[in-house]
Amino acid sequence: MHLTRFAPLLLTTLFCGGVVQADEVQVAVASNFTAPLQAIAAGFAKDTGHTLVAAYGATGQFYTQIKNGAPFEVFLAADDTTPARLESEGDTVKGSRFTYAIGTLALWSAKDGYVDSQGQVLKGNGFQHLSIANPKTAPYGLAATQVLDKLGLTGQVKGKLVEGQNITQAYQFVSTGNAELGFVALSQVYKDGKLASGSAWIVPAQLHAPIKQDAVILNKGRNNAAASAFMDYLKGPKATAIIQAYGYQR
Repeated sequence: MHLTRFAPLLLTTLFCGGVVQADEVQVAVASNFTAPLQAIAAGFAKDTGHTLVAAYGATGQFYTQIKNGAPFEVFLAADDTTPARLESEGDTVKGSRFTYAIGTLALWSAKDGYVDSQGQVLKGNGFQHLSIANPKTAPYGLAATQVLDKLGLTGQVKGKLVEGQNITQAYQFVSTGNAELGFVALSQVYKDGKLASGSAWIVPAQLHAPIKQDAVILNKGRNNAAASAFMDYLKGPKATAIIQAYGYQR
């Protein structure tokens, strides 16, 4: 798991002679949202003075850590079911959960021209390794298995699957050439309306269950002003613009 600290540009903000103390918020973030969150966190720090400390990993693993007392105050999941489960189990602040992004799955190769725009490369079966995230803990991995099932290719590619612990590791298998292609989050290979590198098939949404990504304030963040401020910022226009720039829907 990778920890990143975003230091604020201002530690205090003055209003009418008073001082508003900056706080720190600990955020558990699904790996697919790494790049957008880094950009959002920089703006959040600049605009509010609060510090955001992010941990990136698989949604299922974060659930286990949260249940075991991890110090996270806000959870940005890669699905809507895990935050809803935590909510039903009394681990969140009621009324704080909302969908911050709807993810898009992509079949991607680091090689130009390797993946065609219709994904026919899957049916051709000429590859040796197909990378996916662990479907038991990573919602994008689960979506990948749903696509393979829908296309009737599960049996054909079974012996070629390379599983990453999360979507970041699945991406790394492809980017390093350990797998010719793999299912990744579009946000990992997409920026400002275009593919950053390689070749990709943007998987039609009807081939898998919607990847609704929910955010929620956890009990540990109940009285943290930075946690509430971050959730408000995440709903705002600056964060929305960044989220959409990485290929997500709102």
